[in-house]
Amino acid sequence: HPNESQSKLFEAALVSAVDHGPQSPSIAAARMAVTCGLPLNNAMASAVNMLGDVHGGAGEQAVELFHFVMAYDGDVPEALNAWANERGKIIPGYGHRFHKPTDPRAPRLMELVDQAVAQDACEGKFSQIAQQIEIVLCEQKGAPIPMNIDGATAVIYAELGFAPPLARGLFCLSRSVG
Repeated sequence: HPNESQSKLFEAALVSAVDHGPQSPSIAAARMAVTCGLPLNNAMASAVNMLGDVHGGAGEQAVELFHFVMAYDGDVPEALNAWANERGKIIPGYGHRFHKPTDPRAPRLMELVDQAVAQDACEGKFSQIAQQIEIVLCEQKGAPIPMNIDGATAVIYAELGFAPPLARGLFCLSRSVG
């Protein structure tokens, strides 16, 4: 069972993913379904069906990335090169089309992770990896590529011991509430 600090951290991650705007594909699908006269449950089903690898999968992919980096003994540059060779150039959990330069939710969630580490609610190893990735990406790209909401929630889910596929399920749960 999670302790109080872990529960607060988990709740913060869930609540942060509820947020969305009208440009979100899942929200656009739900809105379209409602305009077609469908009831709430059908609109929500339409929205959830839009959540896949491209929209809704970045949290799962970011947790996978953090574990991938750990398998390289924390050698972030080498791990990112191997990731790019295996999975492509997109680094999940970093950068965002609409939140430039920084998604305002991510820094706040990382502050909560730091507080949880100080309270021995988690170790902070995934938080350190995530921050190192941000530094290496900036060095490689010559410009800041800040962590986004998917990266920050992925840090929390990894710190709390969730397997990568659960990050996607938790995102679906949060977005359904939204």
